[in-house]
Amino acid sequence: MTLVVLGMVLAACGGNGEGDGSASGDGGETYNWKFVTEEIDGQVQYEYAEEFAKRMNEKTDGAVNIDVYEFGGLGSETDQVEQLQSGTVEMAVMSPGFTGNMVKEGQLFALHFLFPDSVETTQQILNDSEALNTDLRELYEEHSISPLSYWTEGAMQWTSSRAISEPADFEGLKMRTQTSPLILESYKAYGADPQSMSWGELYTGLDQGTVEGQENPIFFIGDASFHEVQDYMTISNHNNYVAMTTVNTDWYEGLDEEMQSTIDETVEEMQDWVFEEQKKQNEEYLEVIKNDTENPTEIIELNEEQRNAFREKAAPVRDFYREEVSTVNGEILDKLLEEIDSSGQ
Repeated sequence: MTLVVLGMVLAACGGNGEGDGSASGDGGETYNWKFVTEEIDGQVQYEYAEEFAKRMNEKTDGAVNIDVYEFGGLGSETDQVEQLQSGTVEMAVMSPGFTGNMVKEGQLFALHFLFPDSVETTQQILNDSEALNTDLRELYEEHSISPLSYWTEGAMQWTSSRAISEPADFEGLKMRTQTSPLILESYKAYGADPQSMSWGELYTGLDQGTVEGQENPIFFIGDASFHEVQDYMTISNHNNYVAMTTVNTDWYEGLDEEMQSTIDETVEEMQDWVFEEQKKQNEEYLEVIKNDTENPTEIIELNEEQRNAFREKAAPVRDFYREEVSTVNGEILDKLLEEIDSSGQ
């Protein structure tokens, strides 16, 4: 009886997988991992995870099987962060905006007009930055999260219930944000009334007027139909939506070197793939929004003089970051700024 019970326990725990999601069968060792995203089927993060899973399966001759979960499949954005930390899931695409209270330095992605106007140059900086891929990664790993890469989902734009073409237009606007304190500060600088809210509640919030504006890349605005309940979309390019490909640190470090190398190789390959995917989706959804005659949205494209007015208001938030947010006196931000300057943009 004892042996039978012990056998059942071992089977339930994945046999000899030792917590890495692996199990042994007649065909050799197999791996079964969970990969959560903050978006739904068809959107950039989900498509990224599906392509990643496909490539890993092919490279390992079917040994690695990755179940991809869309937003809501395993809870909210903050639930997913906790699941990755605990090892309940092995992999996640997550936004630094939802980890800002945990890793203070990650809030630097909320700084407006930080990255170059060129999305291509921004992606190159994300690929190569030592400030992000070494220094910031080390801070995340203190919380059992290892960012393996950073990538843009495209330039951020504003939608709103009133026209926005200058900072004064934000005065008193109930602006939905992620939970990062620095994002809240960024919109307070424009005079807005920022309110954090999960994107799962956002369409209803905009429709009912609980919030009056939000920011996202164009593909997300279009696919989530936010433009249907907003009168205006401002092409501001005030920021980039940066996502991270992350893994549970202990799980990743417990894999053998060959498997780690296969993951790293695939992560690197996916940088070019996801850049083209976000570009395609953002271009396609801009046309969708423009041509939606049933739910017309007035599109306001800011000129450089108008963007400079917002840039001026946003600049002091960097000092707020250094003095009130950063735990290393802004050293990672300053290093990143040097890297951006050396990009020539």
